[in-house]
Amino acid sequence: MLTYLINGLSLGSVYAIIALGYTMVYGIAKMLNFAHGDVIMVGGYVAFCSTSYLGLGPIPSTLFAVVVCTVLGIVVERLAYKPLRNATSLAVLITAIGVSYFLQNAALLIWSSNPKSFPNLVGSIPNIVIGELVIPSTAIVTVIANLLIMLTLTMFTGRTKMGKAMRAVSEDKGAAQLMGINVNRTISVTFAIGSGLAAIAGVLLCSAYPTLMPTTGSMPGIKAFTAAVFGGIGSIPGAMLGGILLGVIEIFAKAYISTQLSDAIVFAVLIVVLLVKPTGLLGKKVSEKV
Repeated sequence: MLTYLINGLSLGSVYAIIALGYTMVYGIAKMLNFAHGDVIMVGGYVAFCSTSYLGLGPIPSTLFAVVVCTVLGIVVERLAYKPLRNATSLAVLITAIGVSYFLQNAALLIWSSNPKSFPNLVGSIPNIVIGELVIPSTAIVTVIANLLIMLTLTMFTGRTKMGKAMRAVSEDKGAAQLMGINVNRTISVTFAIGSGLAAIAGVLLCSAYPTLMPTTGSMPGIKAFTAAVFGGIGSIPGAMLGGILLGVIEIFAKAYISTQLSDAIVFAVLIVVLLVKPTGLLGKKVSEKV
């Protein structure tokens, strides 16, 4: 049972890191970036190529993936989303789906559909053995990375000038602009941070489940969005809590109920939670002035 719990915490931490990107973009730009899952895939491929073809070590490969995905996030936001700043939610949603398919097909053309065997970039770290319990190094690194990222983001949004600008834009874009805040730059920085986190999540996910394909990020992206809604979309602690709970539920469902039904159970739990608490576990009800 402890093994399942550790695996659940590891998988949930990956979901939490991805969900942080979703929740930041939604909280500030009020849009759902469904291409976020495919940025995970791009990060995985960049790290794979850096390791396999350029001979870079684990840390340089991860940093290179973060840089590439950060730039990709800024470019996507400028080209696809910025022109739709005042468009309807449906137009932005359709554009996000289009960007998602574009990234998947671009990866298909560049790397083909053949699955790649991803190297374990944290394999040099020894596993922790406590009696018969073995805690994989991947799980250790993933959980620690999740905690550090969550704490860093919380401090960033609470104490830095850009973080405070993000919170202001999240509350009221018009008022923030009147106060001299550059809304477009703030949203671009948000996309950059979210995409950089997606790259880290891609490396950790592919290290734990070492099969890389153009569709690798699709299902984790959907589950991470579910985790963000589960915890309360727009809340950084909520994204972390939702991701970890979702990972634990999925692993225990696979172990004790059914591997085939695990995804259905995860989404069923989300439905139940939203029926009881529509704003998510840590979400706040916002009243709109008419």
